[in-house]
Amino acid sequence: MFEFDQYLGFLAFLTILTIGFWLMIFLLTFVIPYWIGGALMERLKEMREEKKASRANS
Repeated sequence: MFEFDQYLGFLAFLTILTIGFWLMIFLLTFVIPYWIGGALMERLKEMREEKKASRANS
């Protein structure tokens, strides 16, 4: 069936695959929405400041 080194290679492959899967789930559910939300909040803040500046100038 499997020799010992093939068994260790298979376990290493499964470990890397599992780590990659959970990293992808973490990135898609927490990191990317946090990043997009922060970028949107910063853009809205900049737009508000631009409106205030244009009102102050006119």
